[in-house]
Amino acid sequence: MRLDQFISTSSPLSRKEARRAIHAGRVKVNGEVWKDTGKHVPEDAKISLDAAQLAIQGERYLMLNKPAGVVSATRDSDHPTALDLLPAELTQDLHIAGRLDADTTGLLLLTTDGKWSHRVTSPKVDCPKTYRVGLNTPITDSAIKELETGILLHNDPKPTKPAQVKVVEPQLIELTISEGRYHQVKRMLAAVGNHVEALHRQSIGAISLDPALEPGAFRELTEQEIASIS
Repeated sequence: MRLDQFISTSSPLSRKEARRAIHAGRVKVNGEVWKDTGKHVPEDAKISLDAAQLAIQGERYLMLNKPAGVVSATRDSDHPTALDLLPAELTQDLHIAGRLDADTTGLLLLTTDGKWSHRVTSPKVDCPKTYRVGLNTPITDSAIKELETGILLHNDPKPTKPAQVKVVEPQLIELTISEGRYHQVKRMLAAVGNHVEALHRQSIGAISLDPALEPGAFRELTEQEIASIS
């Protein structure tokens, strides 16, 4: 790994700030000042910035309770993003595993681990996602049957996989799907003659949104939660 990349990855400094620090002689490798920003550092090297020992962070895994109006993106010039809700020192290399629409709330997973996020989002992996869905009109028995059988959505070549439906109230259901098609939940309910008024993701696989997290709050995943996505 290049020296400037190591410094920016293991400290709050950006890559540009890391280069400045290196040029200023603030960085030592095995006790010696290095000023070559592009020089590759040995894996077992001891690297310090202003005499403080640095180490590469491991992969990061977070859950966020996404509020409405926040977009599932790393950058957006017009709207607040999920990463805007996190401390700056945690956001480097984070990406979102399974996006939500701006008006959809609830569980959002963020990680630096590309292989792990692929297992969350890959259509080849059966990773169920449960949503709490507020409806415009009461759900009917025939609509439930259609949802649990599979629906051919407009412009999609194949029907959806069978969903699981739990009726909480006549106009409130819990819907579990194992796919991630574009606006899938809203399109499925529209296809059975209803309209989604509110949408909240409760769980992804065995990972459930922590009830202690207020909208906009986050926490690290536990080792058990991380291991559940396999």
